[in-house]
Amino acid sequence: MIRSALEQAGVGPRPGKKVLIRIDGAGSTKATLQELTRRRVSYSVGYTLPTNTPELYRVIPEHVWEPAYDPDGTPCEGADVAELTGLLDLTGWPEGMRVIVRRERPHPGVQLRFDDVDGYRLTAFATNTTRGQLADLEVRHRRRARCEDRIRIAKDTGLENLPLRTFAQNRIWCQIVALASEITAWMGLLGHPDQPARRWEPKRLRHRLFQIPAAFARHARARIVRLSQRTAWSGIVQAAHARLRALPAPSG
Repeated sequence: MIRSALEQAGVGPRPGKKVLIRIDGAGSTKATLQELTRRRVSYSVGYTLPTNTPELYRVIPEHVWEPAYDPDGTPCEGADVAELTGLLDLTGWPEGMRVIVRRERPHPGVQLRFDDVDGYRLTAFATNTTRGQLADLEVRHRRRARCEDRIRIAKDTGLENLPLRTFAQNRIWCQIVALASEITAWMGLLGHPDQPARRWEPKRLRHRLFQIPAAFARHARARIVRLSQRTAWSGIVQAAHARLRALPAPSG
């Protein structure tokens, strides 16, 4: 399955280019990582810690732990990272694979789980990246949560319940929803990257931006957009439209 997905995406060795594959714990299998290694791409995947993790945890000296980072690069209070590679039996896993573990005190009011160790919640990921601070690699891995957000948004957009009768019809529907999700994401990135609207989800975008009455007109070979001024959000659309028009035209 992973091989077919990579082939469809055209992922493979690319001289001079870095390709990073991020997967959650479901991708933490030997076959998956062997395939990614064969294609010479970087990976960062969730890793399931073994049952003897408490014993391994107590072997790690306290001075080895480094402060974990928040996404903005500031130290995260109560969270640390350390490398666990040398303490694990990695027989059958690809060469060069590293396992990095994060420990964090659960938030106040959160009930401890049976696999928490000494009051810490431990999570880990595997990567073949050899450079960089552990905290930076850990932040890079956690940023894959954006993918989960996109999946949830796509479900809200129309993938939760397929509306048509046949497989072929619903396949086209899924492609339309995926295209709409891509356009919405690029709109936020290019149209209003410095505004809160970039992070608005489809439901909020529909109510605040997509339903603003507007009219298009042409004058002196220019297209003019006229928006209703009865809404508080028209300025966001006008600023985004001006920004998109100022972008250079694609070459070719």
